[in-house]
Amino acid sequence: MNVVILWHMHQPYYVNPVTKMAMMPWVRLHSVKGYLDMIDLVSRTPEVKVNFNFTPVLVKQIEEFVTGEVKDLWEQWSRQPANQLDEQQRKGMLENFFKVNWDNLIKPHPRYWELLQKRGQNWDLAKIDDLMKVFTHQDYRDLQTWYNLAWCGYSAEARYPVLTELKKKGGDYTEAEKNTVLDIHQEIIRQILPLYRAASERGQIEITTTPFFHPIMPLVYDTTLAKRCMPHATFPPQFSAPEDVRAQLRLAQEQHKRVFGRTARGLWPSEGSVAPELIPLFQEAGIEYFCTDEGNLFRSLEIDPLWRGQRIDHLELFQGWRITHEGAQVNALFRERPLSDFIGFSASQNDYSHSANHLLHNLEHLSSVITTDSGCVCLALDGENAWESFTDGGEKFLSLVYQGIASRPQLQSHRLGDFFDRHPPHAEISRLHTGSWINSDFDIWIGDPEENKAWEWLGIARDFLVQKMENPQYTPEIIKAAWWEIYAAEGSDWFWWYGPDFTTDCDFLFDELFRTHLKNVYLLLGTEPPIHLDIPICLPSQSIHYTLPRRHIHPPITGRLENFFDWVGGGELDLKQQQTAMFKSDKLGQRVFYGFNEKYFYLRIDLKGKPDVVQLHFLSQPMRISATSLEKGGWEIILEHTTDPANPVKVSTNTIAAWKYFFVMAIPIKELSWKIGSSVDFFVVILENGLKLERYPERGAIEFPSPAPDFEASQWFV
Repeated sequence: MNVVILWHMHQPYYVNPVTKMAMMPWVRLHSVKGYLDMIDLVSRTPEVKVNFNFTPVLVKQIEEFVTGEVKDLWEQWSRQPANQLDEQQRKGMLENFFKVNWDNLIKPHPRYWELLQKRGQNWDLAKIDDLMKVFTHQDYRDLQTWYNLAWCGYSAEARYPVLTELKKKGGDYTEAEKNTVLDIHQEIIRQILPLYRAASERGQIEITTTPFFHPIMPLVYDTTLAKRCMPHATFPPQFSAPEDVRAQLRLAQEQHKRVFGRTARGLWPSEGSVAPELIPLFQEAGIEYFCTDEGNLFRSLEIDPLWRGQRIDHLELFQGWRITHEGAQVNALFRERPLSDFIGFSASQNDYSHSANHLLHNLEHLSSVITTDSGCVCLALDGENAWESFTDGGEKFLSLVYQGIASRPQLQSHRLGDFFDRHPPHAEISRLHTGSWINSDFDIWIGDPEENKAWEWLGIARDFLVQKMENPQYTPEIIKAAWWEIYAAEGSDWFWWYGPDFTTDCDFLFDELFRTHLKNVYLLLGTEPPIHLDIPICLPSQSIHYTLPRRHIHPPITGRLENFFDWVGGGELDLKQQQTAMFKSDKLGQRVFYGFNEKYFYLRIDLKGKPDVVQLHFLSQPMRISATSLEKGGWEIILEHTTDPANPVKVSTNTIAAWKYFFVMAIPIKELSWKIGSSVDFFVVILENGLKLERYPERGAIEFPSPAPDFEASQWFV
């Protein structure tokens, strides 16, 4: 029985492209644990052949850390002397430096466990000020040390015995000891890519690739392809960029050749996502074979004319396949799902010897059932995240598995290329199913309102770049940089965290990074980014505490309260209830009131002083209304349609504004193009000398249903 093991190594692009700062540390921390452990463990059993899929975006970040082009924010927090930490650094550490497997990497170390108890197992941001007072300088120094020390895996300890000595010491670390740990992190990061290249050159491993920024290729090719496997889902406006798929594959191969010495023969499509239209692009990019999930195989056989009317035996899984489409041909292996999932999710929950024996027993059983010399089982899964769940980082389990495969004559491990060279596929699929490795569809990445909005905004930014790229005023370097921002935004990970499927404490950070890539497209081309990119996608508007209008209002436009009932029935936003952890004590704004009647929309802002410029931004019906204070008194009002943010269109307006004790503005509703049944969403910006001073609300927007003619009657209750 031929056994192909594929470990998928991937981290999304955590780097803020503006500041060149990695906002999360997982590339560094997985380097000192999973990446080093995995290659060292393979080297201990040279008889075993293994495959590693390194995503180009992960390789890119490793290289950027090695060259110093990019810094790691959490490493900077760690290196800061404990007695010089500022408030934000201390808050960041208390929130984030316990984000590790508690059972395996905190509890075994009494001092680290003590620090967790001191902070509290239930993180409460409301208590942060009190917590910071009870943590001493030594507490912070020990926390800095332990967080980075706990991540060092068994290979790191074997190579650097000082790490074991520091773990035994347990606490009361010095600044020098702390920096020793961090210096070792840097040494290990520099070794990762050379170690894998050396193992590839000696013939023990094969390194495969993925399109550069790990995009869901079928969706980037054309989002409407998802209708094949999700016929009842709601989709965003069509996004279709086959040339971007081609570019992501080309960039992956260029980097792979530079880093590993040759182009990749094999591919793990991002999230195992495939579609027949991709086969010609794979072949064009020099990809000879790919791997994906067994679900995509059996879905393919259900629709393939070549297999129509045939009884499909599950044993068809255990062989190589030839996939054809429009004259192109690429080979494929489909992973055996239960055994792959057993390694990733269940092996750590059992005695490691029993887990290894279970896996080996099943492989032996398959070898007795599959009697042809071309029979193959493919085990493909995440190669980095599972090992946190093992008390020893997976060392014993994987050692037993590798040794067991090497010692059993009925099992033969292979690099992917070796297998296909020896066993060209005889079975063929002429109609590949369109789907991913999760449920054979794309529900994780499209169909939810948040996910759809992200696709829509990506499409808007890409269309803007396409329109501008032929303009001779932009150099090829600028256009190339803008395209890289689009490619980065096409990565699957942003869409993974949008929607209800998955959530993390870092959702807003992922959201911000995604929107930053899109903003950079505009900034690189000398254009102010569209205002909607300031709105977090993953922040529901109802989390902003404001009241909705419940009756018509008719306030005078004088800037003073003529009658107590002028604004009764309108909506209100209390600006003293801040949305962010950063407290601003000298805020200009105090309250925002808003409302409407049959003819006008009204806005009132209570401020500490007269504003220079007030901008009101509507999102659903894209427009911007700017009120600028004139030296001679009064206000200059400009209304602009912002469907194309780069080229706003000015239109005449009958809007009026006033200031006395507060700012007030009245806008004719007919100029706002509200549509009954749709939503109205807006926010306000205060500017001075062209600078944005404040925004109301700080994040998101105020949203209410566009009023129908019977609005007041619908609000009546007894």
